[in-house]
Amino acid sequence: MLPTLAPPPSTLKTVRCAVSPSQDTPPRTSDPAAGAGRGSPKQVGAFLAHLAPFKDLEHEKRDWVAASVSERFVPAHETLLLQGGSPGTYLFVIRDGVVELLRGERVVDVLRSGEVFGEATLITGQPPEFTARAYEDSTLYVIPGEVALDVLSRPAGIAFVATAISDRLNRSAVVEEPLSREHTTAVSALVDHPPTICPPSTTIREATRLMSQESVTAILVQARDGIGIVTNADLRDKVLLAGVSADAPVAQIMSTPVRTIRADTLAAAAAVEMMDAGVKHLVVVDAQGRTAGIISADSFMTLNALSPLALRRSLSTARDVEELVKAASRLPGVFLGLVDSRLDASAISRVLTTQQDAIVVRLLELAVEEQGAPATGFAWLALGSAARSELTLASDQDNALAYLDTDDPAVDGYFARLAQTVTDGLKACGFAADRSGVTASNPVWRLSASAWTRLFTECLKVPDHSHLMGASIAFDFRRVAGELAIVPPLLDIIRAARGRLDFLASLATTVTSIHTPLGFRRRLTGPVDVKKSGLLVIENLARYYALSNGITLSGTLDRLAAIEELGALDPKTIKSLRAAYAAVSDLRLRHHADLLRDGRCPDNAIDTATLPRLTHAGLQEALRVIGDAQRLLPQPLHGWG
Repeated sequence: MLPTLAPPPSTLKTVRCAVSPSQDTPPRTSDPAAGAGRGSPKQVGAFLAHLAPFKDLEHEKRDWVAASVSERFVPAHETLLLQGGSPGTYLFVIRDGVVELLRGERVVDVLRSGEVFGEATLITGQPPEFTARAYEDSTLYVIPGEVALDVLSRPAGIAFVATAISDRLNRSAVVEEPLSREHTTAVSALVDHPPTICPPSTTIREATRLMSQESVTAILVQARDGIGIVTNADLRDKVLLAGVSADAPVAQIMSTPVRTIRADTLAAAAAVEMMDAGVKHLVVVDAQGRTAGIISADSFMTLNALSPLALRRSLSTARDVEELVKAASRLPGVFLGLVDSRLDASAISRVLTTQQDAIVVRLLELAVEEQGAPATGFAWLALGSAARSELTLASDQDNALAYLDTDDPAVDGYFARLAQTVTDGLKACGFAADRSGVTASNPVWRLSASAWTRLFTECLKVPDHSHLMGASIAFDFRRVAGELAIVPPLLDIIRAARGRLDFLASLATTVTSIHTPLGFRRRLTGPVDVKKSGLLVIENLARYYALSNGITLSGTLDRLAAIEELGALDPKTIKSLRAAYAAVSDLRLRHHADLLRDGRCPDNAIDTATLPRLTHAGLQEALRVIGDAQRLLPQPLHGWG
């Protein structure tokens, strides 16, 4: 919730006459109050040292910033930036006082001592999206644009900008007339009545009656050690299909712990959370953690036809491949909506991965309906970016299939036809087949369970070029469908990688052999493939440190978090890599969105000459961080090590 301030008299009447709408007001040395009480550069530096994005600066750099600062007294009601006015040329830090950010006449945010504003218009060179107005007499530190851009182009500055802009736009969405309700509605608006709660001793029969009486699809169970949940799916799968007695206590079929979400979370973010957790219900809690209600996947359906949840339902219920392909054609629109919602790149990639999973599952179901049930158990595996939940619309499909060992030679033929149906279906849905043939339709990537364990073992024992590339692909895997228990034995082999020094030495070359496209004085010029020259290095580096430490997580950010937790890499490097990965991933997805809007296919090649100055500086700094991380590993002397 936004802080509530009683508006001062005549506040709304003075906004248009405070300054000319054509200028961003610079420090006014002619104002007798402008220099009153000005702190020394040392005092200014000490103040900035506790604030993002300045606190991570080297001491000398912070002193340089502090020396550039002008102090300015701003009387109440004076406007510093005007929505739609001239682009800003300064970055503002509130020393004392309060500043309001407004969209039109609606307060979007209230900023106090230590908070920073003006970064968005300064970076983009576009007119301000908000009016910034002093709520009361205030003192500001004013930083010249050139100095501010230098600070904001560093990893900590990039992270600060991404968070600040996203937060303010999300807050503004709550107070504006929505253009897309899913992207601007808080989940609290989707809760239409208090939750239905019962004690754990309630019988399943009585719980079913309560759900029917209240017309709800889930009921909460107040157990001694927390809250559980029972859904209509539980009644179907755990009672009707599993044969549990209706007279058994509801505690016998409840799920715990429940997934909760804050009431002020926007619906778009909640939809991502629901898909990411693989659930159809979330318990909504207020700021104090009290239960406010339950939302289901159905709650989102009325908000937007391009809802990711609505799309997933369409994919999962498609009657044939033609209908599935038609539903999948909405995926670019869903992607653009998520980009416009200012969701972070990792969340958007998880949504795309979940949608591809839904396509795979439905294709498998349709193939089994046509070809008959398999004679033995199997598992469909996602590899690469899909396994890491880092999929984009420019990603090729990388997949594999494992099946239970059998002496029947017809089994592989069945799975070959099954795999071909799925890979062809994925291609029709917009996911091109991998150019290197990493698909389950290729017999190299369609193996029995014992053959998979042999392959994983050989990758560790014989780390030549072929096995090293195989490990780089296959060791990032995730089971999408099928009941074959292939995951545990393969993870056991992956854990053993930390003891294979020859394998790890060779694996390090996947990090060090990639050329980072920085030229003279580590400057960035010309076109760059942000996937191959940037993100891939961080992904390979995270994989190397994960395998070196027995970590079996696949996601790049998850791996970095686990590496930091184990102390395998210093926190400063981890923080810089995390910021670089987020910045380049965000740039990549915005590039994809721009191409889609121009009617072109997404790719990863960006002409850096066309980038705004700060975006260029941010990409350059991210690539420098990546290059520094590469040098932490032993450099190869001969070939593949």
